[in-house]
Amino acid sequence: MLKLIKKVLKTGTATLAYPAKPLELPASFRGKPHYNAQQCIACGACVNACPSNALTMHLAEEGDSLRWSLFLGRCIFCARCEEVCPTAAIRLSQAFELAVWRKEDLFETADFPICHCRECGKPYAVQKEIDFALSLLQQHAALSDQQVAERRPQYETCPECKKQHGLASSDRIDAGRYMTTEAH
Repeated sequence: MLKLIKKVLKTGTATLAYPAKPLELPASFRGKPHYNAQQCIACGACVNACPSNALTMHLAEEGDSLRWSLFLGRCIFCARCEEVCPTAAIRLSQAFELAVWRKEDLFETADFPICHCRECGKPYAVQKEIDFALSLLQQHAALSDQQVAERRPQYETCPECKKQHGLASSDRIDAGRYMTTEAH
């Protein structure tokens, strides 16, 4: 018994003094996702990449906005959302103490207004995503504010209406003109 006590005293403490003393976490530690709704464009890349379905997007009850939500109870802290976000709106923090009294406190949500098509009025995209695409276009193509304003109607038109405007009438299409059945 004395040998064991001697060995324990010689070895020292093997545990940490947490919670009396804060833990030192490595820089690569993946804790609670920190979400910045101001920076988010609601593109849905994080939702598609989330393997545990902790992130979801659906129409809000009112139907005029898209609701992004994070349920920390399902999050596995894999950092896929952080990797795929084009605007760095979601980052994993060093926070790991996630105990709450109510389950509702594990949810985080943000609502984004939906853009309705200028032609048919159907909702088809988030307005913030369209504005982001136009700002990228302006930044990289060196367009003026007036040129961006001229292109805005094109971006605020749904794909179905764009198809309708881009197709030629069928009487002007002569598909058989170039097809021959001659045998060589």
